[in-house]
Amino acid sequence: MNVKLLKQLRTSVVLTGLLAGAMTISACQQQSDTEAGTADDAHAEEVPMSAEPAEPTDVVVDPQDTSSEVEDDTVASVNTGANQISYLCSPELQVEATYNEDNNQVTVVTDMGTVTLRKNNEGSNPEVFEVATAIDGSEGLTQWRVAHEERETGVMRTAGADESDINTFECNEVS
Repeated sequence: MNVKLLKQLRTSVVLTGLLAGAMTISACQQQSDTEAGTADDAHAEEVPMSAEPAEPTDVVVDPQDTSSEVEDDTVASVNTGANQISYLCSPELQVEATYNEDNNQVTVVTDMGTVTLRKNNEGSNPEVFEVATAIDGSEGLTQWRVAHEERETGVMRTAGADESDINTFECNEVS
């Protein structure tokens, strides 16, 4: 090899090494975040920066803790006495019924409105819930009858101020 070629090779190796060193140093330096203005802070959304969930989902209960506070809280959140069932009715109507066993009530949600009805019979087949209000909250009548232990079928009767004009919907549980 000749000397001229060795000098060019040495220069290339030195420049490549310097360039690699500069890139390594710049990659290791901390970059300062740009300061956001107060207008940006009002609309900024905080995003967690780790792969871990922002809030822990595991509940840790000390088995030695005899505090009734945890027990009372658990019972309150688990045993609510409410049961929600979705129905599809004919003529076309969707009904979401939430049964509150403790109060003998059912809250019925439809496109026409929401109403809470009170159970007015002792029987379980059918169960009859009724309120002296139309489903849209105006003057009238709403009645909800459900059959079977699992409340698989229901009949909704609604009327406005003229209680002789009754609309009837036959409903089946959506599974």
